[in-house]
Amino acid sequence: MKATKYVAREPDAQGHIAYPDAEHGVWQTLIERQLKLLDGRACQEYLDGIEQLALPHDRIPQLNEINRVLDATTGWQVARVPALIPFQTFFELLASKRFPVATFIRTREELDYLQEPDIFHEIFGHCPLLTNPWFAEFTHTYGQLGLKASKEERVYLARLYWMTIEFGLVDTPAGRRIYGGGILSSPKETLYSVSDEPEHQPFDVVEAMRTPYRIDILQPVYFVLPELKRLFEVAHEDIMAHVRTAMQLGLHQPKFPPKAA
Repeated sequence: MKATKYVAREPDAQGHIAYPDAEHGVWQTLIERQLKLLDGRACQEYLDGIEQLALPHDRIPQLNEINRVLDATTGWQVARVPALIPFQTFFELLASKRFPVATFIRTREELDYLQEPDIFHEIFGHCPLLTNPWFAEFTHTYGQLGLKASKEERVYLARLYWMTIEFGLVDTPAGRRIYGGGILSSPKETLYSVSDEPEHQPFDVVEAMRTPYRIDILQPVYFVLPELKRLFEVAHEDIMAHVRTAMQLGLHQPKFPPKAA
């Protein structure tokens, strides 16, 4: 795992995490800026989740506030983790219906982008859709499969996660919409992903697994679900058979330049 400068904040004996006012201010800037962009761009299932979570604007929410809503809707919980966790821990958490949340928030200097997933990315980007049974089922199945997968298989599963849960789009009667948390928590990617600039491909499990990506650039290609329920259907397919097919076919050529050394 790569090193990180961020340190997750620890809870007190009652489970309460104290954040300084400056960090609450970062949260407020992020959430208010992002909410303005999502109308007409985020999928309805995500917006429904935002409404159910009723996230505060003036402070970072406590994890037990999120847990009350997730538990009541899909039986999920969030779990406090350090800034970065191993693949094994990540899969163990998802397999037990616990979504990892690092209890730190980015600095103002990294307001627009940071490589480590912070509490804003995890709670604002992902938790609203964890109130949706289709999305929750797919995420749970993904964790169970990852737990049993080999190291090489996990790399292909990681691409599926990236192209769906992090950077997925979905077609709706009202037009193309965003459901991926990596897009929903990024102002630049929110506007870019649904523009005419990037490539949009119909979602295909094997193709998603064969598509390379970089974490530090705007995505050159996005996979578009026909509807969000397609994730639920994928959860009940033989995903590991798809992994084996993708491994046999190999990776596509990257649609981005190599990262500078």
